[in-house]
Amino acid sequence: MAHSAAEGRYNSMKYNRSGKSGIKLPAVSLGLWHNFGGIDPYERGREMVRYAFDRGITHFDLANNYGPPAGSAEESFGRILDQDFRSYRDEMIISTKAGYYMWPGPYGEWGSKKYLVSSLDQSLKRMGLDYVDIFYHHRPDPDTPLEETMAALDLLVRQGKALYVGISNYSAEQTVRAAAILKELGTPCLIHQFRYSMLDRRAEQEGWLDALEQEEIGSIAFSPLEQGVLTDRYLKEIPADSRAAGGSVFLRPESITEEVMGKVRKLNAFAAERGQKLSQMAISWILRGGRLTSALIGASKVSQIEDAVAAVQAPDFTADELAHIESIMNG
Repeated sequence: MAHSAAEGRYNSMKYNRSGKSGIKLPAVSLGLWHNFGGIDPYERGREMVRYAFDRGITHFDLANNYGPPAGSAEESFGRILDQDFRSYRDEMIISTKAGYYMWPGPYGEWGSKKYLVSSLDQSLKRMGLDYVDIFYHHRPDPDTPLEETMAALDLLVRQGKALYVGISNYSAEQTVRAAAILKELGTPCLIHQFRYSMLDRRAEQEGWLDALEQEEIGSIAFSPLEQGVLTDRYLKEIPADSRAAGGSVFLRPESITEEVMGKVRKLNAFAAERGQKLSQMAISWILRGGRLTSALIGASKVSQIEDAVAAVQAPDFTADELAHIESIMNG
């Protein structure tokens, strides 16, 4: 049976304007990087998308290579759209990306116009869409001129295949250059997607947040929970069924050091004092002060989405609380 969305779905979510655009994004967005591929239970993914939308999460983030196998997350999401959300399409922000390896030969990755145009055409077919709301270049290309990559993004907007464009994993300097090229072409950069968490603060240290504010570009952070480290999952040991134990290239057992976990345990205790789970405090923290447009979460079950939505409603941090968190992180 097709999904009938909750009438009060916009009551529990906050929405933040992306840069100086007309688009507002939910403070929490749902990414389909993991758990929505062809190897994953389809109905579980469908349940999570339904739950997220009913709680005001209107932004669903994909990429051409999400799965596994690559492309299968977009295929699964297209099925979910067909079954549940075609009538709600105008209430949704759907984004996808291209930049990583997708097919053999010299045109199957990076940032050429050939690759980006072909990739978005494939993504639209997999999802059964005429357009995406946001199309990102997923990573900087060291060999293709930035002017060519940005011209490809501009072309895709002019062709009506994307409403807005963004970039991901660009340095602060690259962001400023890309934004200038896009502005000259007449297609402003809507948003930059980067990694940011309590344990990974390069966005502050390397000037990403400052550059985005300067250029009036939106910001969305992936891995706010550090692949699960900023939850109660690893407090005692590395579970046998965890991502770290499974040999993930993004979270290795050797990165979960006693020094890191000592800080995580202290953060967990402090979160309890605030009446939050650690995962909720981690999301509240990256959203603090209004500098970030949206926190991009992954999920393997509905309860994780429930926790993230609750984090949006948490009280603001006091100056003393922020200072205490800093002392833990710097200790």
